[in-house]
Amino acid sequence: MEKIVLGFSGGLDTTFCVKYLTLDKGLEVHSVIVNTGGFTEEELKKVEAHAYALGVKTHTTVDAVHGYYDSIVKYLIYGNVLKNNTYPLSVSAERLSQALHIAAHVKKVGAKMVAHGSTGAGNDQVRFDMIFQVMIPGIEILTPIRDLQLSREAEIAYLKEKGVDMNFEKAAYSINKGLWGTSVGGKETLHSKGMLPEHAWPTQMTKEGASEEIVISFEQGAIKKVNGQSFGHPTEAIQFIQSIAGPYGIGRDIHVGDTIIGIKGRVGFEAAAPMVILKAHHALEKHVLTKWQLSWKDQLAQFYGNWLHEGQILDPVMRDIEAYLSNSQAQVTGDVFIQLNPYRFQIIGIESPNDLMSAKFGKYGEMNTGWTGDDVRGFTKIFGNQTAIFHHIKESNKQ
Repeated sequence: MEKIVLGFSGGLDTTFCVKYLTLDKGLEVHSVIVNTGGFTEEELKKVEAHAYALGVKTHTTVDAVHGYYDSIVKYLIYGNVLKNNTYPLSVSAERLSQALHIAAHVKKVGAKMVAHGSTGAGNDQVRFDMIFQVMIPGIEILTPIRDLQLSREAEIAYLKEKGVDMNFEKAAYSINKGLWGTSVGGKETLHSKGMLPEHAWPTQMTKEGASEEIVISFEQGAIKKVNGQSFGHPTEAIQFIQSIAGPYGIGRDIHVGDTIIGIKGRVGFEAAAPMVILKAHHALEKHVLTKWQLSWKDQLAQFYGNWLHEGQILDPVMRDIEAYLSNSQAQVTGDVFIQLNPYRFQIIGIESPNDLMSAKFGKYGEMNTGWTGDDVRGFTKIFGNQTAIFHHIKESNKQ
């Protein structure tokens, strides 16, 4: 039997892929799940048991949480990256990490084929295919859901026919959970109007009427403490913030975006920790970085997020931008105070030894201590000099 490696999550699409590849295609399936922070140990064991029950030859679990942060997520934080000012690239980012690990597993197993469960209408198909074509050229890529143009209803009917037992009601929603947020797709997101119902969100809202303040401590752009508690790795801090902010229903939204293949798409997501962290980090940066540091960071980060979203993590320009983003974090140290409330949060302020908003240099809108009114008059005349010359010449030429 020919070997094929399947990127496996245990959800509806990849469950279908196992049965189809083994029964209809006669292949020896080696499943691999790449954990980018979306699974507990108990959940991973259930996924493994599910894979073997479906008939895979081997199943492998790859712990990619720390590597995922170190290679991708930290740069999203450094750049305050939100796609279309809304979406923290939750799934976009993790798919690239997963694809790289799946490609490595193909080499390890010695397979001549690789499969993923992407549909033909989304971005993931491009991300997976492109990474595989670069990292494992010549390996045949099989995509049953895309190639057969299957609906979720058709997948469910096939699996029931094959005697597969799983929670098909839950399978009505496509849920992708990771360190940097969770995407949720369902019938409500297939149209331009509609909001996901409460039961569709993976994290239930349990903090109705509650409120609390948290403090995130950054050191050169990285999270070191939350509420004074230290963490060995930033991923642990992210998960801790998620455990606090998630039950408030914070970070839920619908992202409307342009897919790589040129169509519009809607997807729900919940990302309590990413949204709180990004806004907190940005608030600190606005206090400790200069005007032009912030300006150039915004431009480069926007490109970085868009290019990453389109699967181009292997483009060498990404390493160049990452170097810039890393260097920009030298002064980004301090505490950020955040108020959590049901479905929203508010940045209260920051404290930092590098705060450029210092009273000894002047108080905005009140008084100055480092210059005189005459200094400002002279500065203003020089600062607007070229514009004044332009308008003088323009008016003279009219005469």
